Amino acid sequence: MSDWSEVTRPIPVPNALTQPFWDAAKQGVLALQRCQSCGHFQHPPYPTCVNCISIDLQFEAVAGKGAIYAYSIMYHAGDKRFAPAIPYASIIVELDEAKGALLAGNLLDAPYTDAKVGRRVEVVFEPLNDEITLPQFRLAEGG
Repeated sequence: MSDWSEVTRPIPVPNALTQPFWDAAKQGVLALQRCQSCGHFQHPPYPTCVNCISIDLQFEAVAGKGAIYAYSIMYHAGDKRFAPAIPYASIIVELDEAKGALLAGNLLDAPYTDAKVGRRVEVVFEPLNDEITLPQFRLAEGG
């Protein structure tokens, strides 16, 4: 398994569009932007719906369960802060409740070789500091 204990992650810098996402994550809730006109979930947040161009967008909580949509095994660290975790699985997840909204993260608490397209995962929250909590993923029970 990849050892994340020695990794010092870069700290995301929220902006006006992303602040609700980070506020929810700090509370242990995964919230994604949803169009109130057509119901489309999207991530990352945008000023307009990417489906219908509506500006009527709100953040809504989702369960955080889904499947690996794509993955890459990282054998080299482009950013030396990630070197202690090498090799690790960087994954893209499509959530059950938010088809089309793709979230990037790392596969935690499992060997990197367990990353497979279609494998079931669930969100976990990793506090980086007092302000930022990072949603990540682990294999779901029975996944």
